Amino acid sequence: MIPTMILFGAVLGRWWRLTLVAGTIGWPVLLLLADIPMSPQGLAEAAALGLANTLAGVLVHQAVLKLVRIVRSRRHAIVQPQ
Repeated sequence: MIPTMILFGAVLGRWWRLTLVAGTIGWPVLLLLADIPMSPQGLAEAAALGLANTLAGVLVHQAVLKLVRIVRSRRHAIVQPQ
């Protein structure tokens, strides 16, 4: 189930603030919908894990986005020299 949240963050990482909030709230909700009994402390831990896993995916997305921007800017500089 952890890869689900990482993939969620990686796919929607462009809108990282909203994605992190959704991952933090969504993971405990998914666990509750799966009828997994949880204490209030367990819900808080699930929210923290949802945030951490979503953050990992968002960081991957942002790193790829930065890499693409660097490659594009270098290619543009090569095509149109100053």
